[in-house]
Amino acid sequence: MTTERRDVARQMLNKVPEVTLFFWIIKILCTTVGETAADFLNDNLGLGLTITTLVMSAFLLVALAFQFRYRRYVPGVYWLAVVLISVVGTLITDNLTDNFGVSLVTTTVVFSITLAVVFAAWYASERTLSIHTIVTTRREAFYWLTVLFTFALGTAAGDLTAERLAVGYWKSALLFGALIGVVFFLHRRFGLNAILAFWIAYILTRPLGASIGDYLSQSRADGGLGLGTTVTSVIFLLTILAVVIYLTITKVDRIERDPGETRTRVSTTGSLVLLVTNKVRANAALVAAVQDRVAAGPAAFFLLVPNPHHVSFDRVRSDVHEGEAVLAEALTALEEVVGGPIGSRIASSPNAYDDIVAELASGDYAEIILETPPSHASHWLHVDLPQRIAALGYPLLTVTVPD
Repeated sequence: MTTERRDVARQMLNKVPEVTLFFWIIKILCTTVGETAADFLNDNLGLGLTITTLVMSAFLLVALAFQFRYRRYVPGVYWLAVVLISVVGTLITDNLTDNFGVSLVTTTVVFSITLAVVFAAWYASERTLSIHTIVTTRREAFYWLTVLFTFALGTAAGDLTAERLAVGYWKSALLFGALIGVVFFLHRRFGLNAILAFWIAYILTRPLGASIGDYLSQSRADGGLGLGTTVTSVIFLLTILAVVIYLTITKVDRIERDPGETRTRVSTTGSLVLLVTNKVRANAALVAAVQDRVAAGPAAFFLLVPNPHHVSFDRVRSDVHEGEAVLAEALTALEEVVGGPIGSRIASSPNAYDDIVAELASGDYAEIILETPPSHASHWLHVDLPQRIAALGYPLLTVTVPD
């Protein structure tokens, strides 16, 4: 493999935590701190919105520089960046409403559109919005840009509901909490797409946290408990610190991806060819392509198949029994053609491109044979996958599956 190809195939470990209960607890705590800390710096310390925004933006850039520098998820750095980006997201909305007189209705609509554009650009570039595949710098950049606008949108929507619509702080918290519960119910009971459910809930946690923060910190005359921004910020920051320390020690929220767990290798004779299939049985067209490659000269083959158990979900699953069944049926047909054993493994990602790039990095591959759907996108493969794989610089043969 050339140096250029190795550089393309090199991957970092996933840069964000697993979505556990701890993830949602810290996320809501961070959103609360974003609201109260911004008010504390702006009002209590008298820095003003402009200076506070500049100072916190500088801190955020430093935190993100460290976050991008690491090649794996580091709880302390990651959650520090989330806390700071929550403050900056709040300040963006506050600047627009207080300094420039933009209404909360306008900011809510504008940030909704902006967030939709970011999502569209992210998907157009990567063909996935999954936080379980943040394994490149470009995806991480999309991720943090998305997070920033979710905080800005959440601040605007929360203030609009609690203040402009006069719902009140604690009632707003109950409202947004109930909406998150509805999303969770739709996902678990009716199969709402995992990625869509995650991002809806993620956006809703911002106004939820902001409403909680305002309810705790605002005076009783304004409908709050009167704890003040200082006390509220300290309580939540200490809680965040305690949970982050726990996660750093236990590593219970770390996404581990080990493609080698279900891997079988064989001795290599001739060029190493990567076979990627999407069907339970090796399609006749794929079998014919392998026959032609065997006839063309010495070659060894490695087969990569999806794992149906996790393809429909937005995370890696440890259960591989369905994937093993897929693998066994495909190997039976292909090994008969090759006349010997074929190396193989079950995919470790819900996204085919990620698995292919990871596999290319693990061996000295010379060619790729890719089986694709005829015209529609499958769960695992996408219609533009041949173009994306061809850009990696490997000779590629695409075998289209008949309807």
